Amino acid sequence: MSHLVRLDAAAARLRVITTAGEQLTGADLLSFTLDQAVTESGGLGGMVHLRASGSRALLLTTVHGLLRTVVQNWTEIEETGPTTPARAVARGVPVWEPAHAVENRTGVALPGGGGLLAVPLIAPEGTAGVLSVLMAAAEEPTPRQRAAVGALAAWVAPRLGRLWADGQQVRSRHTPDESPWAVGGAGPGRPGDPVRTAGPGGSSGKTPATPESVGRALWHMSDAFFAMNSAWRLTFVNAQAERLLGPSHALLGRTLWDTFASWRVDLADGFQARCRQVVDSGIPANFTLRWPTNQRWYQMRLVPVPGGLTVYAADVTESQARKAERAAAERAAAERTARITELTTALAQALTMRDVVAAIAERVLPPFGASGLVIEIIEGQAIRVAGSVGYSQTFLDSLDGAPVASITPVSEVYHSGQPAFIGSVEEYIARYPLMSGLAAASHKAAWAFLPLIVSGRCIGCCVISFGESRRLDGEERGLLTALSGLLGQAIERARLYDTEHTRAKELQRGLLPRALPSLRFVETAARYLPASEGIDVGGDWYDVIPLSGARVALVIGDVMGHGLPEAATMGRLRTAVHTLADLEFPPAELLTRLNDLVSDLGESFYATCLYAVYDPAPATCTFACAGHPPPAVVRPGHPVRFPEYSPDPPLGAARPPFETREVSLPEGSLLVLYTDGLVEAATRDIGHGMNHLARVLSGAAFRSGLHPGAQAARRDRDRCENASLEQLCDEVLAELLPDKRLPDDDAALLIARTHPIASGDITTWPLPEGAIAASEARDHVRGQLARWDLDALTMTSELLVSELVGNAVRHAKGPIALRLLRGEKLICEVSDSSLTTPRIRHAADTDEGGRGLQLVAALSQRWGTRYTSAGKCIWTEQQLP
Repeated sequence: MSHLVRLDAAAARLRVITTAGEQLTGADLLSFTLDQAVTESGGLGGMVHLRASGSRALLLTTVHGLLRTVVQNWTEIEETGPTTPARAVARGVPVWEPAHAVENRTGVALPGGGGLLAVPLIAPEGTAGVLSVLMAAAEEPTPRQRAAVGALAAWVAPRLGRLWADGQQVRSRHTPDESPWAVGGAGPGRPGDPVRTAGPGGSSGKTPATPESVGRALWHMSDAFFAMNSAWRLTFVNAQAERLLGPSHALLGRTLWDTFASWRVDLADGFQARCRQVVDSGIPANFTLRWPTNQRWYQMRLVPVPGGLTVYAADVTESQARKAERAAAERAAAERTARITELTTALAQALTMRDVVAAIAERVLPPFGASGLVIEIIEGQAIRVAGSVGYSQTFLDSLDGAPVASITPVSEVYHSGQPAFIGSVEEYIARYPLMSGLAAASHKAAWAFLPLIVSGRCIGCCVISFGESRRLDGEERGLLTALSGLLGQAIERARLYDTEHTRAKELQRGLLPRALPSLRFVETAARYLPASEGIDVGGDWYDVIPLSGARVALVIGDVMGHGLPEAATMGRLRTAVHTLADLEFPPAELLTRLNDLVSDLGESFYATCLYAVYDPAPATCTFACAGHPPPAVVRPGHPVRFPEYSPDPPLGAARPPFETREVSLPEGSLLVLYTDGLVEAATRDIGHGMNHLARVLSGAAFRSGLHPGAQAARRDRDRCENASLEQLCDEVLAELLPDKRLPDDDAALLIARTHPIASGDITTWPLPEGAIAASEARDHVRGQLARWDLDALTMTSELLVSELVGNAVRHAKGPIALRLLRGEKLICEVSDSSLTTPRIRHAADTDEGGRGLQLVAALSQRWGTRYTSAGKCIWTEQQLP
């Protein structure tokens, strides 16, 4: 039952096929039948041979699916020969032979190792030819395959028989010795007009019957068409081809390469190689070629055929131009997209207004050929210039501060929120006659005024200008308008950043000393550098605090982190240090009090600090550190060194007591205090940084005369004292932070040059413990002030000393001593071994005592008490005349 179903399906399919081919004639009918026979039988390919009139030969007429190398041995076969098609015609029945049998019989090999099924085309008038199918398998075809090929042969044979009987020969469009395009058989009863073709030798050959319709179509087709035989000789050219190659009577029979040479056409573009490759491979190919003689572009279609090659040349100049335009537009769009992407990235990375202006100048001005840029921001009722490129400062000053209410392009753009484009100076003057002077002063000839819109409000205008008259097209205007929104966002961010940055710097300056005090025994210079990125203030700080007895406190610290909380902590610590210093706490005790303060702030706050006190009397410096790097000491005649000490943890994590160190500082020594941001970075640890600092200081000491090698060669010793500490600070920063780059972290530097008190400016006397002590003290003061030529201070000084010594005798114990010191001020000190702190009392009108310290406070500029290792010291200061 299933076998009958398959037969019925095959029969139905054949009926559909034959119905579709009813209207075909000639070569089209043969091609259609052969294509269907190969398809229905599952073959690899096929061919049709027809009897030639007046001869005993079978001529190859139609080919399907077989390469030229296969069919070249089957173009013409003897009707009585041993081939399978000839045997089918001779016997009048289908013949099947496997490939090996065909090769043994004829010496011709078939591809694929299959076989050949040949079915004669038998009509009532006789046998017209044979249809052959190359099968894939060597086994004999199935009945269904035989039936399909036989049915198609039986269907087409009567139609070919009528033509054959009328003497019309269906010629092959693939006959090797004829034109590859020639098709025989114009239809029943209508012999075609002959079309003259050239034979292999270039001479006139046969004149086959060619259909009039096909000949006219080829001759008048809009594409150039020419054909070549196997010897590469031209066999046909149509009218369009003659326009490219020349008249046909001069071309037919010649090789295409000779024709190109006569026209001096260069074949270096590979046309000849492509032709040979297509013929050898049997695969059609397309490529585009610019024809040298007329410089137009042609789409070349190379189609291999048995016995030659056909070439179709379609003029695609216009499409190539459109393609080039599209490619150029796509490239321009890609470039614009790339520029916008680059601009977006650059603006996203820009922090300050200067960064934004630089990004716009680099990414926007060159693509549009612009030469000037002005960013104008509206502040209140005035227009302010925020940044510019390509203008003189004089011109910018004339713009800055203009009222928003004035009639200017910027004002109009600000109020309308719409861009304005002015293409020439004449147009500018026509629109703004009162601004003609401004246009001339700008030295520009065209402008684009772009509103800067942020969150729905206009904050200003971006003016892009051109050196010559320029009419921006719609695409350029649209792109600039689109960019203005991006620019507005970036400019607003930069404006806010600059504002916050300015505020942060003002806060930082407010928290640091505005100026260092000018002292006789200590010269100082300092530098502070903020971190390289961010607007948050840092926690680095330094200070120089005058103390009693001509002593000086040098302090430097670093609150860990950045931001307002850290800056506030730094301010609190600096204030606390001043307070504790005024209370005369020694370094270790002062750091203990600071540690308590930081600990009370919370667990997230930590700070480092170095507190040093220089005493010019013994020329020594006592210091203590809390997590801070040690100071660098530069002594005349000695190498730079860092005092050895056991580092204590930072404030907030330390456990007192703190270690105290003391170093001697002879005349002209340098004490260098710094924070870790100066000597430590991501690519350098603190040890290497301190070594680098030592080398820099050593070189500076050599040049200033502190180095032993330089000290011997120096003639004028005073040059050491006159060496500029400010210059030394700059030199240290230049060496440790090259290329003027900011440090990764905040950095502070404090350099002090120390000078001891001369022996003639200080004197000390022991005093007895009785009432006579005050009298002796007055005598000592009177005599010493006379020697110092300070007689104007004698009376006041005697009263002060008399009160201080009297209090010591009445309320203290132990040995009493008097010391006078001449520095910036006259200092009187009375010391004893008691730890009792004197306090001012408010004495009543009837009290006989209690007014001594009131008198001391009234007569001295400043007074106080400090504790020493042996007791206490009460001191006063008076201004020198």
